[in-house]
Amino acid sequence: MDKTLRRWAPLFVVPALICFIIAFLVPMIMGLVLSFFKFSTVTDGVFVGWSNYKRIFTDMDFISSLWMNVRFTIVTVFTINIFAFFLALLLTRGVKGTNVYRTIFFMPNLIGGIVLGWIWLLIINGILLPKGVTIISDPKYGFWGLVALANWQNIGYMMVIYIAGIQTINRDLIEAAQIDGANSWIRLKSVILPSVMPAITICTFLTLTSGFKIFDQNLALTAGNPARKTEMLALNIYNTFYTRTNFEGVGQAKAVLFTILVAVIALTQLAATRQKEVEA
Repeated sequence: MDKTLRRWAPLFVVPALICFIIAFLVPMIMGLVLSFFKFSTVTDGVFVGWSNYKRIFTDMDFISSLWMNVRFTIVTVFTINIFAFFLALLLTRGVKGTNVYRTIFFMPNLIGGIVLGWIWLLIINGILLPKGVTIISDPKYGFWGLVALANWQNIGYMMVIYIAGIQTINRDLIEAAQIDGANSWIRLKSVILPSVMPAITICTFLTLTSGFKIFDQNLALTAGNPARKTEMLALNIYNTFYTRTNFEGVGQAKAVLFTILVAVIALTQLAATRQKEVEA
């Protein structure tokens, strides 16, 4: 049976491999090539070398978007994972109606980003309008509105992953710690957290990458306003490519730089947290 599986396994990989090449690898290579061209369509490009990349670093809107995105990602990685972890702790203690609570917390993740943006736009403006302001009156309203939206959307999903991790913990370890006189904090720090490090690795990776890739929520909630002060990197790239004449090549160069940035940060995080898994 094993010999048969090894013989036919490559055949089952082929459809997925073809889709990966067509939908991901080819566009990525084309995008990398086009980042060195000035173009309006893929057939009329003029080679300009590193010119597009040089223009990125003189674009203050891009620098502002990068800083905004970094702050947003740092805040959401911590808040989403902390809230999700402690919700998972509460919902693995035999609380009555646990399955109902899990469903309720997970449901926002099923709603599309554009719809979420509109929902939170109504909520936040409903709170702010009596004070004579809106979410786009001040960048801080937009920033914290996006943070609230990201938390509401992602906490339930991360909670499910943490629940799965907590449920795999050997109960004998916790009971042994209790017998040894360890209080709740010591059990959390010395038994539970080290045991769920694989879940922490996954959730940190997901929240880190989604924080940098946020687009539709940003577009629906603030559209980068006021004065592009709440514009994230993905929205900045979109606006550069589609709303600025003769900036298609610059937008493509930004996209390449953005891909490299997210990949480096995500891989660094994976290496760091996996090292903690080994130590644990």
